[in-house]
Amino acid sequence: MTARLPIADRREVRRAAVRLMRGERRALVVVLVLTALTALTGLVGPYLLGKIVGGVQAGTLTLSTVDLIALGVLAAAVVHLLLVRYSAVQTTRLGERLLASLREEAVARSMALPARVVDRLSVGDLLTRVTSDVGTVGQALRDSVPEVLTGVVHLVVVFAATFLLDPVLGLVALGGTPFVVWVLRWYLARARAAYLAESEANGDVAEISAAVGEGSRTIETYGLRERMVGLADDTIARSYRTRLRTLWLRNVLFPVAGFLNTLPTALVLLVGGFVYAADGVRIEVVVTAALWAWRLVEPMDRIMFWVEFLQRGGASFARIEGIGAQIEPPPAVGVPESDRIEVRGVRYSYVDGHEVLHGVDLVVQPGERLAVVGVSGAGKSTLGRLIAGVDRPAEGSVLVGGVPVADLVAAGEQEIVLVTQEHHVFIGTLRENLAMAAPNAPDERLVEALRTVDAGWFDELPDGLDTVLGAGGLELDPARAQQLSLARVEVADPHTLVLDEATSSLDPATARHAERAIAAVRESRTVIAIAHRLQTARDADRIAVVDAGRIVELGSHDDLVARDGTYATLWRSWHGT
Repeated sequence: MTARLPIADRREVRRAAVRLMRGERRALVVVLVLTALTALTGLVGPYLLGKIVGGVQAGTLTLSTVDLIALGVLAAAVVHLLLVRYSAVQTTRLGERLLASLREEAVARSMALPARVVDRLSVGDLLTRVTSDVGTVGQALRDSVPEVLTGVVHLVVVFAATFLLDPVLGLVALGGTPFVVWVLRWYLARARAAYLAESEANGDVAEISAAVGEGSRTIETYGLRERMVGLADDTIARSYRTRLRTLWLRNVLFPVAGFLNTLPTALVLLVGGFVYAADGVRIEVVVTAALWAWRLVEPMDRIMFWVEFLQRGGASFARIEGIGAQIEPPPAVGVPESDRIEVRGVRYSYVDGHEVLHGVDLVVQPGERLAVVGVSGAGKSTLGRLIAGVDRPAEGSVLVGGVPVADLVAAGEQEIVLVTQEHHVFIGTLRENLAMAAPNAPDERLVEALRTVDAGWFDELPDGLDTVLGAGGLELDPARAQQLSLARVEVADPHTLVLDEATSSLDPATARHAERAIAAVRESRTVIAIAHRLQTARDADRIAVVDAGRIVELGSHDDLVARDGTYATLWRSWHGT
């Protein structure tokens, strides 16, 4: 059953935004100062034009005075242009730095998610959070936040200047503010939920797309095309409905806001005209106030346009912050007293009410070779994951040297390593692929690990450990990829290996090479082998037989065959006798 990551609430989002901004406090102050200066220089031109109108009306201006005022208007325009340019550069740099911090944080949090959480997650949900959601927040940081911030500063400066010019006209210029606040409150009360629903629906579309792409052959084999098409249609339809919802919100916000933006200028001209007619104010004050009120239109339009994207970015930010909710703080762990593994009364379920393991007890001594066998679905792989610390038991404990294995894993101590048939080649150099198991490991240790798993192909690489692997570099076939994975295990140097059929998906020839590499890695280590093929179990020191989530038999191969119990039945079935 897949699950979705949680979504951060408004308070958590605000704290995260403050944390993000705190790292750029100096740059933020610079941007605010530049924006305020830009707004102030933008008021000089209208103020001087008002002086010209007042002087002409009074008949006190000379041609030379008009020329000087015109030069002042030109100079103010040039300074304003330079400040706009410099402010935009600084604002963009600030946004890019914030975006870089966010991307690094999102990747780090995704990598820190516990494996048991990742295994149950919707692929589409996690994928959209670290791709499209980060991209949406990135655009908000680069564009929306700077635009809204500068717009708000411009509004404050213009309103303050108009009030200082004439308090009555300053109050009149605020006449449309209550209506703007009302429409914004109406929009903001609905936007967060609508954009979260849209992002979730986008994740579902990505999930169904990935499922169809990866499982196309299975879909065709079992005739599931109609069912998957129907499921895809429902998912896309749900995404379409969420998009219509956000579109409707925008169609209400923008027209109303556009009308309200022109209201201050109209009110200033109307009231100013009446006051001027009553000899209560000079004509130049009315002209200046009207021109300044008109300058409110551009920042208001900017704020209204980008506040919609801020809501989209806020919803995406909440989804990104939700990744961190699943990360467990590193526990304080002690030092294991030995390599002895103890499983005590372990119970576990993937879904509540459906236990997979029922009170399992097991002790594995250092250096022992233990095979875990049983029919498919008996709980063998689940037990292996618990022993490796990938999952925590619902009840009971899994200890190594008296310390919970899962706590050691959470603290970054890899004492026990699970080796499965899945092997990963990461984009990067061969050195980077190996050193992720031990970042401070010297090159000699990395090369020795490759030699241990018989990776002779390494000697043929002209760039050695600097060879780039993955897309755009050297593509490794399954056998070499498995050797790389096992060399990584060798570099990690755990004292115990849990092998869950690491070669079952390989072809026979490739599997033989991989088995030789595994034999080299398991030398001098405790080995717990989840054996689906009983021939593997025969050579173990002991065999644990798992049936319906319980260990029903434990002993050597000869002892268990002699008991004529569950293992003997499996052995005869394996040999067809």
